[in-house]
Amino acid sequence: MYETSPLLHFAEDTLQIAALAFMAIVYALKIRWILKFPAGKERQKPTAPPGRDGRKGALYSLAAIALPWAMASYRERPLRYVQFAVFHLAVAASILMSFLIPYAPETIASPAAVVALQAIFAAGILMGLMRLWRRLADPHVRAISTPDDYFSLALLIVWLGASIAAAPNAREVSETPLLAYFFLTAFFLVYVPFSKISHYIYYPFSRYYLGKTLGRRGAYPLANPAAMLKPES
Repeated sequence: MYETSPLLHFAEDTLQIAALAFMAIVYALKIRWILKFPAGKERQKPTAPPGRDGRKGALYSLAAIALPWAMASYRERPLRYVQFAVFHLAVAASILMSFLIPYAPETIASPAAVVALQAIFAAGILMGLMRLWRRLADPHVRAISTPDDYFSLALLIVWLGASIAAAPNAREVSETPLLAYFFLTAFFLVYVPFSKISHYIYYPFSRYYLGKTLGRRGAYPLANPAAMLKPES
């Protein structure tokens, strides 16, 4: 490994920590705001059969993201789920890399690790471009899209491109790709809490209360998820 310049050290260490701290503060304020609202009370008596209740329904609802057959949109279009999973896996891998490069560069120093990361990022870019095209081409999706939807998606695509360039430079001597990657990462961390990307902060709350209600009424967990995969006759 070579000795990093003061600018790169600032970008991959001080700047990242400051951006993460800022994002954490904004999220903490958002969660505090959410918790100020009293939870809705059930007006219906429990009607769930044995083996189902609000607790099990809530857990099932929270796990729905890993159960594509439980969601009609993905059940009917399984390739959409593949697209979703690959894109988010690439984003997660890039976030992880932003910590590994400055604090554990040896874990991704091998050529095999670099190629694997670049393959994941490239797949993520492809999925991102497909998602962007769908927003532009599908009139229904376009009608509910905002400028932030397009900007956020474009930002993630560019960021994954920077990730491809930065991966091999974790062990080389070129700092320019690393600087671009870390400054983009910092911008991403600061921007996310104010964009629609932050929808995931609401996910546990919405899924918990939805699952609790449906579980109390006997609709969750699904009695026979496998049957939902069969086409209607």
